[in-house]
Amino acid sequence: MSPWKRTVYKTVCLSLALLVAITVFQRSLTPSQFLQESPPPTFEPQKAQKPSGHLVNPNSFWKNLKDVVTPMPTVSRGPQAWDVTTTNCSANVNLTHQPWFQSLEPHFRQFLLYRHCRYFPMLLNHPEKCSGDVYLLVVVKSVITQHDRREAIRQTWGREQESAGRGRGAVRTLFLLGTAAKQEERVHYQQLLAYEDRLYGDILQWDFLDSFFNLTLKEIHFLKWFDIYCPNVRFIFKGDDDVFVNPTNLLEFLAYWRPQEDLFVGDVLQHARPIRRKDNKYYIPGVLYSKPSYPPYAGGGGFLMAGSLAHRLHHACDTLELYPIDDVFLGMCLEVLGVQPTAHEGFKTFGISRNRNSRMNKEPCFFRSMLVVHKLLPPELLAMWRLVHGNLTCSRKLQVL
Repeated sequence: MSPWKRTVYKTVCLSLALLVAITVFQRSLTPSQFLQESPPPTFEPQKAQKPSGHLVNPNSFWKNLKDVVTPMPTVSRGPQAWDVTTTNCSANVNLTHQPWFQSLEPHFRQFLLYRHCRYFPMLLNHPEKCSGDVYLLVVVKSVITQHDRREAIRQTWGREQESAGRGRGAVRTLFLLGTAAKQEERVHYQQLLAYEDRLYGDILQWDFLDSFFNLTLKEIHFLKWFDIYCPNVRFIFKGDDDVFVNPTNLLEFLAYWRPQEDLFVGDVLQHARPIRRKDNKYYIPGVLYSKPSYPPYAGGGGFLMAGSLAHRLHHACDTLELYPIDDVFLGMCLEVLGVQPTAHEGFKTFGISRNRNSRMNKEPCFFRSMLVVHKLLPPELLAMWRLVHGNLTCSRKLQVL
């Protein structure tokens, strides 16, 4: 190549390199970025203004109306996690000056002083129990000292299932607890409970004392928890830790119901009167409830309800003041919703026979046909479970479903 041609060639190459450098500099790109395939250009929409003063995007003018997606309004389900983190509750001292208040027994005064304290922090939580396809959530009220009852239930009617059969979802189990009632026992029992929960992962616990009057707290805490964590659970069985349950009969009964229906079924009491005898466990003074009778309610030993109703029940209960008898309180909440609890002969929350000495209360053929029977302690529950699920021959089958 002649010197003249080499000079022209170098000049062209330098000019080209200079042009590339200027372009890169102007676009604020690194050489490596410049060599990559550039993304499609994006245009910042200009703002045009209508005479009315509303800003419009001129690009939207060319869109067909059917192509424009109108955002659906979001409906809040309330908190997405348990939102009570501190216990900040003081006594309602305005009551202490009332003459009728001074005439009450000490435990009723205590209840009324703190009745406005509705929700407490969670100590143990298992939201994963409602994950996936859950057909039936089994929920058992228990207290921290009754490990033997929980263990007997886990071995028998509280055993979890991955499928309830017939294409239905899982059966999951939870125990509802507060804290130990006695201060001197609290630390020791709490450590044991934490170990139990590490083994089984099935305990919901809140930071309120486990007592008879606080059973109502256990009801509303569970309903709030369920409303937060369980949007798709179809049915709930809720019962005590001293009942016998036949899961096969429960699932057979539920096969005839849809989760959208207002199902609340159990051993229903109609026109029950408040007990006014002070020596009775369920005594209620007239100043606390003056009506002659309670609304219909299901005995708290065990009942079934639809998940959709439980969500509505949570909001209904929040409109009422707490009442010291938990199953009566749920009846009041159902009354707010206009829902009548359904009575079923398979729920025996007072025993198969109210005469505790009756042989019927120990006859396994009756238990095999029932859905729920109250009341059995752990050795009795384990023994009855083996009899009902053994080589049991009965003269006739009771039809209770």
